[in-house]
Amino acid sequence: MAERFRQNNSEVNINIQSTGSGGGFANYFCPGQTDFNNASRPIKGEEEDQCASNDVNPVELKVATDALTVIVNNDNDFIGEGLTVDRLKTIFSAEAQPTTWSDVDSEWPDEEIEIFGPTDASGTYDYFIEAIIGEEGPGHRQDYSATEQDRTIVQGVEGSEFAIGYMGFAYYSENTDAVQAVAIENDAGEFVEPSLDTALSGEYNPLSRPLFTYPATESLAEEHVAEFARYWMENSTSKEIVADEVGYVPLGDDEQQEMLDKLNSAIEEAN
Repeated sequence: MAERFRQNNSEVNINIQSTGSGGGFANYFCPGQTDFNNASRPIKGEEEDQCASNDVNPVELKVATDALTVIVNNDNDFIGEGLTVDRLKTIFSAEAQPTTWSDVDSEWPDEEIEIFGPTDASGTYDYFIEAIIGEEGPGHRQDYSATEQDRTIVQGVEGSEFAIGYMGFAYYSENTDAVQAVAIENDAGEFVEPSLDTALSGEYNPLSRPLFTYPATESLAEEHVAEFARYWMENSTSKEIVADEVGYVPLGDDEQQEMLDKLNSAIEEAN
């Protein structure tokens, strides 16, 4: 969106930095150092408190839907039709912490599970805990290869026949030849693979999730910041940009109007 906006607004400089959702809130946005924070989960209460203590007032805008994707090596042929939520929880939770695949299912190989995933600063990590392990559960196991780089997760899983990991759908969609996505059992008992269509229809649950950007109300007083936010929301229904180029599910017309109304109210408040 920044690249497209700058094509017609070359005098505007948009500096994008990459970190986890939590790291963005805690280290940049809530201290008042950035105008926007993108997040793959809603802002937390303690983050809202930190923002308030620095007179930063975030505006929550949904921009797309993602399908959090579990990946395994292309040579993995033992998982079969997919994984249940219970088995995913067994593999990734701090409670069971199986060391071999046969610890999860006695018919699976007696080979060490190599686990790759995002760090605890990532919204993807937070959402996985919420959707699979449970907020009140034992927590995410820590004996895994944690990284903020999706590329490293793909490379790790691609390089080991007995590896597993998870990430957002957009990066998986760029690497479909390197690794394979795992179908997950949904609430109807069906094994469903992640895709734009299954995320939009709601079939791919519980791992479909909303994605957000949070502009600071105070920053929206700047005309170029407000115009960029409007541009983003106006293009949030674009299949060409959101789906074809990025790999997320665009907003529907009603959701887009709701977000535009919220944004315009915040811009009026800022001025």
